[in-house]
Amino acid sequence: MTKNASETEPADPFKPYKGRFTSHDVIPAKGRHKDELLEELVAMAQEENAKWQTGQVSGTFYHAGDEHRAFLNKVFALFSHENTIQFDLCPSMFKMESEIIAMTASMLNADAVKTHNPQDQVCGTVTSGGTESILMAMKAYRDWSREQKGIAAPEIIMPHTAHPAFDKSGEYFGIKIVHIPVSEPDFRVDPGAVEARINANTVAIVGSAGNYPYGLIDPLEKLSAIALKHNVGMHVDGCLGGFIFPWLEKLGYDIPLFDFRLPGVTSMSADTHKYGFALKGTSVVLYRSNRLRRHQYFSVPDWPGGLYASPTAAWSRSGGLTAATWAALVYLGEEGYLNAARSIMAVADRIKAGIEKIPALTLIGDPTFVISFRSEELDVFHINDFMKTRGWRFNVLQLPPALHFCVTMPQALAENVAERFLDDLNAGVDYARSKAGTVAETTALYGLAGTLEGNQQVTEMVFGLFDHLYSV
Repeated sequence: MTKNASETEPADPFKPYKGRFTSHDVIPAKGRHKDELLEELVAMAQEENAKWQTGQVSGTFYHAGDEHRAFLNKVFALFSHENTIQFDLCPSMFKMESEIIAMTASMLNADAVKTHNPQDQVCGTVTSGGTESILMAMKAYRDWSREQKGIAAPEIIMPHTAHPAFDKSGEYFGIKIVHIPVSEPDFRVDPGAVEARINANTVAIVGSAGNYPYGLIDPLEKLSAIALKHNVGMHVDGCLGGFIFPWLEKLGYDIPLFDFRLPGVTSMSADTHKYGFALKGTSVVLYRSNRLRRHQYFSVPDWPGGLYASPTAAWSRSGGLTAATWAALVYLGEEGYLNAARSIMAVADRIKAGIEKIPALTLIGDPTFVISFRSEELDVFHINDFMKTRGWRFNVLQLPPALHFCVTMPQALAENVAERFLDDLNAGVDYARSKAGTVAETTALYGLAGTLEGNQQVTEMVFGLFDHLYSV
C-alpha cells in the first residue's frame, strides 16, 4: 500500500522521513509524476548534505569538492546503463578498468617487484569496495594454498585492528582467522606475536596501512621479512590509506614503506572511493603476480545458460562507476592528489597539535589524517555525548575506549574546522569532567563489548536494528 505523507507516526530517529514523505510497500498501480519524486528526493539530499558540509563528520564523505562531484556525476550518466562484463559491446569498460589498475599499481610502486623477481608483474581487478577487495584476496590465498601446498584448513593471521572484512572472508570462505592483539604504547601489531602463530596451515599474514581504528601503519617491513622467511602470502590493507600515503610521502611526511617495495607483499587493497575521490562503490585489489590473481577468478564452463565466468564476486556492475573512477584519477592527476593531501594535512596537523595541548587527552600513536585519542582520567564517551550536541560525529572506538576523527576534503573545504573542533573539544573535556562518576549515553552500547555474553547481546541488537531499517 501507499502511505500518505500527512499520516502522523511516532518519531523514529532511524527513520526520520516516515510520515513526512510518501512511502510504498507495493509498486504503485499508477506511477507518480517525476517532478513530485524529484521534489522529495531533493529535500532528502539537501537535509543529508547539510550534515557533512560543515566539515564536522569524521570520514564517511570523500570527495574533492562540489565541482568535482558534479563532474563525476556527469561522467557516470554517460555510462550508467553499461555493464562492465559486456566487453564485446562495451570495450570502454576494460580499457578504463585496466588503466585504473595500472595507475593504482604504479602509485604503489609496482615497478619495484622487478628488482626482486623479474618474472613478477603487479596486476589486479576493480571491485565494488574495500570489503570485496579483501574478500577476493583471501579467496585467492585459500585456493592458491590448496593447489600449491595442499592446505585444506587454511589460516590467516591478522592484527585485531585489521578490518572486519577479513573476518567476513573467514566466515564466507571457511578460513580460520587468527587475531593478534595490539597493545600500548603504539597499538600496532607485534611482528613476533604474528610469527609465533604461523604453522603449517598459515596461508597469509595481514598488515594495515593504515588501520581503521587509529589510522596507523603496522610494522610492515618486519612482517614482510616474516612472510618471506615462512613462504606465506602477505596482504597489505591500504583501503583507507592507499590513496593518500603515497602523496604524504611525496610531501615529506615520515611514512614507512607500505607497498610493493617490500618484497614480502604479495597483495594489496586500495579504495578509489576514499582518498581516490571517486564515487562510492569502487576499489582496487592488486597482486604481485598473475599466478595469484588467477585464483580470484570464478568459472562454470558447462552451465546450460552458456559459459559463466567472472573475475570478481559481482557479475553485472554499472559502467558509470568505472567511468567515474577512471575520470577521477585522470582529471585530478598527481598534482590534484598532492594538493588535496596538503589541504587535508593542514587541518589534521592543527587538530593534532591542539589535542596534544589538552592534558587530559592522549593521542594514540603518531597519527596522520586519522586522529585517535583516549583519556586516562576522563570518560571519552562523555566527550562524545557532548560533541554530538555541537553537531560533531566522531567514530567511537572500544577496547580501549577512544574516539577518532578522520580528516577528508570536506574538512579542508569548510571554514575554520580545526579551530571549531578544538574549541568544542575543550568544552567537551570540561563537560566530561563535570560528569565524572556517571554513565555516558555512548557507553550503553560499547560497555557491553569485551565479553562473550556482551558480544552476543550487541550482535542481537545490531541485527535487530537491521531488521527494523529494512521494514517500510
